[in-house]
Amino acid sequence: MNKIILTNELLNAALSIAKRAGELLLTFYYQDIDSELKQDNTPVTAADLAASRFLVDELQALTPGVPVLSEESQTIEFSERRHWQQYWLVDPLDGTQQFLQKTDQFSVLVALVQDHQPTLGIVYSPVPRLAFYAMDKFGAYKQQNGVISRLQTCPPSDEVIRIVVGQNVAQDQVLACFRDQFEYQLLRYGSSGLKGALVAEGRSDCYIRLGKTGEWDTAAVECILRETGGKIVDLYGEPLSYNRRNTLINPDFIMLGNAAFPWRKVVRFQQHLKPNVEKQCNKP
Repeated sequence: MNKIILTNELLNAALSIAKRAGELLLTFYYQDIDSELKQDNTPVTAADLAASRFLVDELQALTPGVPVLSEESQTIEFSERRHWQQYWLVDPLDGTQQFLQKTDQFSVLVALVQDHQPTLGIVYSPVPRLAFYAMDKFGAYKQQNGVISRLQTCPPSDEVIRIVVGQNVAQDQVLACFRDQFEYQLLRYGSSGLKGALVAEGRSDCYIRLGKTGEWDTAAVECILRETGGKIVDLYGEPLSYNRRNTLINPDFIMLGNAAFPWRKVVRFQQHLKPNVEKQCNKP
């Protein structure tokens, strides 16, 4: 299959689909709905499933023949998907817990992944009708109330480094990943995609995630951050991967708002084990 050409028309069509998925979520949001626990002990609702079906159907209609991988339909074996050169990767409801708690801090995430890299990314927050989006070599933008503004990150200030984290993460656990000679301010927020968007628009300097996420949680934001001058790395300082492993689960990671900033002076990146140590650790 020929590689999808990135165009304004493609981006606008995908953005429309993400917005309509968000409107679908709102029809559930203002009702009392139940949730169930998936095998990984994370909640899922009828809203997740309805939005997932909608996104899969609409994206397949937009780009026939291009696979769609959703968090709620992640049963495709690696033996099949390893051959994909391009596919859509979506999280129909990022922040299900926040959705259930009526915090407004949830989003729809849509990404196009080509040759293992996100080349188009959308984060859509339905309640404020706020969209963040980017495309490879196109730039990154924020759209709300008909106003579009370009996103561009800047280095942290000399006074305090702002870190966005999840609602329930322990402060001591977060600060242990950072060096002592700096001052830090923690901002707690829901939805992995929206936390990444806070970094992309410069309201936070970085976002650290210590815990389980999927590749669908980071792909859209990775494209947006890359176009703003930021990046995502694991806690060894290495880039994340997409569709290169049997598992779709990410390692712990940090989203950095300005890639040119000397983050190794701030973050306690882990050191790789020496080969002989690795062998010892892997002995039965």
